[in-house]
Amino acid sequence: MNKLRILVADDHEIVRRGLVSLIKTQPNWEICGEADNGRQAVELAKQLRPQIVILDIGMPTLNGLEATRQILRDNPQIRVLILTITDTDHAVRAVLDAGARGFLLKSDAARDLVSAIDALQYNKTFFTARVAELVLSGYRGISGVPKKDLLLPNLTPREREVVQLLAEGKSTKEVASHLDLSVKTAETHRSNIMRKLGLHSVSELVLYAVRNNIIQVATGTLGPLESPASPAVETPALATPETPVVTV
Repeated sequence: MNKLRILVADDHEIVRRGLVSLIKTQPNWEICGEADNGRQAVELAKQLRPQIVILDIGMPTLNGLEATRQILRDNPQIRVLILTITDTDHAVRAVLDAGARGFLLKSDAARDLVSAIDALQYNKTFFTARVAELVLSGYRGISGVPKKDLLLPNLTPREREVVQLLAEGKSTKEVASHLDLSVKTAETHRSNIMRKLGLHSVSELVLYAVRNNIIQVATGTLGPLESPASPAVETPALATPETPVVTV
């Protein structure tokens, strides 16, 4: 069985070592590379072709968001997990807009990292509990006005298929291949969907899909009821209190 290849990038060595230690507890996962800045992470992703890339949002020379964009531009198949110290609305929007499939607070990494990586390897999206609550209760735009609950108005069956594939992280080219369409037709479907739903970014589409049950949401509380896939590991530098997490 091939191991899941993971690249870790964080400019703080003690944090990076803690992440690597946690990942190494999983027998079917392997660290294929480490980076201490965003530019190095982009180069290593090109060379090593990992399946999962874990990026600190605030790295020198190239931040995690821009590194995410460049990595996915080169290889859309890679799933990116962003580590951040804040889960503000702006941070959530920025991470999803960059194309990352996971959002994890550094303060939660000791407990939730394994669950986050596990979600990404099965092409799910990983949110912290607060972010999931934000998404499911109605994402607020920059204006502070909640998005309306739109239940797939006037979407054709084909467009509903496209919504799900895009929300699962597929590129337009991948959607075209999956549905046996031309890339131009897939792009047209995407444009029509965004117009009909009044959405303006991939992040809004993902949040819309979550709120309308187009992509599956699973919840789980770790700690006393820890999942077998998420063993407790002593990593003092990353130790945190317990809170629930959500994967999509």
